[in-house]
Amino acid sequence: MDEPIPEAPQSQSFTPSPQPPLLPPRPPQAEHRRRPVWIWYFLGACLLFALVGLAGLFMYFAVRSGSGSSGFATIGSGKIAVVSIDGEITSADTIVAELARFNHDSSVKAIIIHIDSPGGGAAASQEIYHEVLRIREQHRKPIVASIESVGASGAYYVASAADKIYANQASVVGSIGVIMEWTNYGKLFKWARLKSEVIHAGALKDAGDPTRPMTPQERVYFQGLVNNMYGQFIHDVAVGRHLPVATVRPIATGQVWTGEQALPMHLIDKIGGFRVALLDTARSVGISGEPGIVRPVVRRRSLWDILASDPGTLFPNPGKIMARHTGFYFLWRG
Repeated sequence: MDEPIPEAPQSQSFTPSPQPPLLPPRPPQAEHRRRPVWIWYFLGACLLFALVGLAGLFMYFAVRSGSGSSGFATIGSGKIAVVSIDGEITSADTIVAELARFNHDSSVKAIIIHIDSPGGGAAASQEIYHEVLRIREQHRKPIVASIESVGASGAYYVASAADKIYANQASVVGSIGVIMEWTNYGKLFKWARLKSEVIHAGALKDAGDPTRPMTPQERVYFQGLVNNMYGQFIHDVAVGRHLPVATVRPIATGQVWTGEQALPMHLIDKIGGFRVALLDTARSVGISGEPGIVRPVVRRRSLWDILASDPGTLFPNPGKIMARHTGFYFLWRG
């Protein structure tokens, strides 16, 4: 008897287990590198030190400029005051104020005007001259002039009011005269096709107009003004030097002389530099040994002055570069 053939097992349905959904691959991220913390501390400290340094610098210049506006720089006991006139004389205010302050300072026994100047404005030179003469005539203290390289025209005008004038053998002295000048740019106006329009009352009201030639009447007018100032110059030098006007007039040609030439002409009193003038003056007021010196402190512009100043002083208007106002000068053009 045949054995029954076993039946094949029935296939069972297989349901695969659910797979998680595939996510899109993340883009590769740049590796994040953290800066060391100490770098930030270092940068902050540098910034702090920079701010503190700028603040300290600002305070230093502010205090220095503030103290310089009203003080003196003193060497030694401060018995001889020295006031300097350097370069062109454009204003008398500062020098007159310094002279007046020293004149009323009881610790100052004498004043020396240290001159290295070709002169300058006529009125400014006259104003300083009269202040020097006033101090001298009050007999409160001696006032002496010491000419270094140049003491000409308006600078000599000032020196002539002093009790005594010292100069080196090669110093440039004199130039007693007056000059008037301005720039005439009439041809420039014509080239640029510009025309100046002036409305005035009085025939000489616009005399000296730089946009046109000078008329003969204007030339006579200005020459009269120059001659008048020239006479004032001669008179004041004669008064200051205790000389007759007739003695000064022949040498008032506007020319300069060396100190060696000026001595026999009575334009100066002694050959010698500043050191000689200082020692002689000290002895004349009873100071033995090395005299002390007191000078005005030069006020320097602080950082705040520069920042707060008018931009026009730092960057001049180009239109004013060629401008030259009509003026009268006791000035030597060396």
